[in-house]
Amino acid sequence: MAHDLEQLKQDHPDVAKLFADDWLQYRKSEILPELTREAQSTCDRINRIYFEDTAEAERLFRKLVPEAGEGVDFPPIRLDYGLGLKIGDRTFINMDLLIVGGGPISIGSDCLIGPRVSIYTPNHAIARKPRLEGWQHNADVTIGNNVWLGGNAVICPGVTIGDNSIIGAGAVVTHDIPADSIAVGNPCHVIAEVPDDWTPEERAAAEKQ
Repeated sequence: MAHDLEQLKQDHPDVAKLFADDWLQYRKSEILPELTREAQSTCDRINRIYFEDTAEAERLFRKLVPEAGEGVDFPPIRLDYGLGLKIGDRTFINMDLLIVGGGPISIGSDCLIGPRVSIYTPNHAIARKPRLEGWQHNADVTIGNNVWLGGNAVICPGVTIGDNSIIGAGAVVTHDIPADSIAVGNPCHVIAEVPDDWTPEERAAAEKQ
């Protein structure tokens, strides 16, 4: 089912809170679990028919994620929400992308998303009592253009990854990563700068093949 995000914000305070990164109680909300079930059901259908009816899978994906750009390549995916998710042109999504939580999530153009990458936006309350009461708030995730996320990388709430950066396989990104950085590990940390181009020798070897 297609939804108008601005209308949902007006009609449902919990949706407005979700996109304002305000505190909310997801498990007590009437609308948020319903939106999640709809999105997950659509993902399930996309994943079942992707190889048999690619055109219908593409249609469903565009309906689920209306702000996806042109030429986005996606095999099996799992999303809690499609609304608020922006994916730039020509981004390649490998198998089993998992996005947990909602609110604004931006993935730039020409990105390479490795298999089983996970992006999380919810932060639960740390104190015992409010956590038992189900309080949480989301923190936006922003991934720049031409970013390569290695397989099984985990992007935590509130993280921004700058343009052209590379995140190593299995990294857990808990804080911002500057543009043009190669970063690895848990917690993820910068180890090198991304070069602008191949050396002449590297390019000659690649083009020779």
